[in-house]
This record gives sequence, structure tokens and C-alpha cells, in this order.
Amino acid sequence: MISSDRIAAAVDGELQRLGNAERAEKERAYLKSTQRFYGTTLPQIHAVTKAAWREHGGFDHDTVIGVVRLLWATGVFDCRMAAEDFLDLGSSMLTPGDVPLIERMLREAGTWALIDGLAAGPVGEIDRRRGIGDTIERWATDDDFWIRRSALLAHLGSVRRSEGDLGRFLRLADGMLDEKEFFIRKAIGWVLRDAARTRPAEVTSWLEPRIARVSGVTIREAVKHLPAADRDRLMTDYRRR
Repeated sequence: MISSDRIAAAVDGELQRLGNAERAEKERAYLKSTQRFYGTTLPQIHAVTKAAWREHGGFDHDTVIGVVRLLWATGVFDCRMAAEDFLDLGSSMLTPGDVPLIERMLREAGTWALIDGLAAGPVGEIDRRRGIGDTIERWATDDDFWIRRSALLAHLGSVRRSEGDLGRFLRLADGMLDEKEFFIRKAIGWVLRDAARTRPAEVTSWLEPRIARVSGVTIREAVKHLPAADRDRLMTDYRRR
């Protein structure tokens, strides 16, 4: 089997080849990031990682993690997105033992464009299959708001499939409901919005007694898929508070 360093180097080289300097500058400015950018598009990144996965078929767990570590260590946004792709492609092999690496990635990412995929993807998948409740509980009270956001978004995939522990998400969200940070408010609303597709009564009953505390960012997202009567009533109560 080809080594992790050769795979990572090949992916890095292909992303550099496909990069566009003008796009790189625009992305860096848009994300307000200090990371390096090659200026590849997301479809290009996905195509490169999938091609590498197919070409070097038979990745085992250690190879996946090795490639992820090396790509992340470049500090290049495009390579870090590719690292996330490899975690997604190898998600069935991930274990709770991989969470410290992913947590380090979350702490180093510094932008929703990397953090959201890690939290809703690999973290959520490990929690769904193996259960990492203690970690998610710890993250929910972390000093870093990106880590707190990750604790919320880790529930997103399961909520979309009408699985997982919605009660845990609601409890953690309640603990963050008074926060002023936009990215926390948005994450709460985002998960509630998807939960409302299959569990509208639970979302409505959770929002009703909290209408005086909920932010506009949260409520506008949360009610999007509720029945019209419930949506209109909650929005009216929010505006009257």
C-alpha cells in the first residue's frame, strides 16, 4: 500500500496545480483568514480527494489518519478541506480514539468553513456509531465558541435522519440560548430548523417557554419548517415580547 506521505504530497501538488491566485485572495478576504489558500473550488477539492481514494483503494484506518494529519499540517485551507474529505470518506473506520485529533483540528481551524464540516460530519458520525457524549458535554462549556458550536452541530446529521439524542441537543442549546455570539445563535437555529422537519411538536414545545430568551437569528431559522400556524404564532409572540 502506498504511504500516507506520498498520497498527501500528491493531493497537495494537484491542488496547487488547480489553484487560482485571484480566487485565493478573494477567499482569504471573505473568510477573514490568515491561512494560505491555493484558490481551488470545492468541486475541484472533492474531485481530487475522490480520485486519490479510488486510485489508492484499500485505505486502512492508519493511512486515512496519516493523510489527514499531513494535509492539515500544511496550514493551507484547500489541503485542510481535502483532509476533511478523507475523514468523511473513511468515516466508517473512525473511532473515539480519533476525537483528540479532530478536536485539535477544530481548535486550529478558525473558520466556520472548516469547523462546520468537521462537527456535523466526522464528529457526528463517531457519536452516532460509538457514543462520545462526555466529549460533547465538555465541548458545550468550552471557552472557545467554535468548540461550543461544534457541540451543537455534532447533532445535525442524526437530527436530519430523525435519529440521535434530540433531548441532549435541546439541553445543551438551552445552556447557550442567552449567548450573544452569532455563530452560536445560528447553530441553535440551524439544528432546530432540521429537527422541525420530522419533530415539529418537540421543537414548538421547546421554543414556546423560551420565546423571551431566543434571538432573532435563532427563531427565524427554527420556525422555517414548522406548520404555518405554529410558525406564525411563535413569530407573533417573539415580536410582542
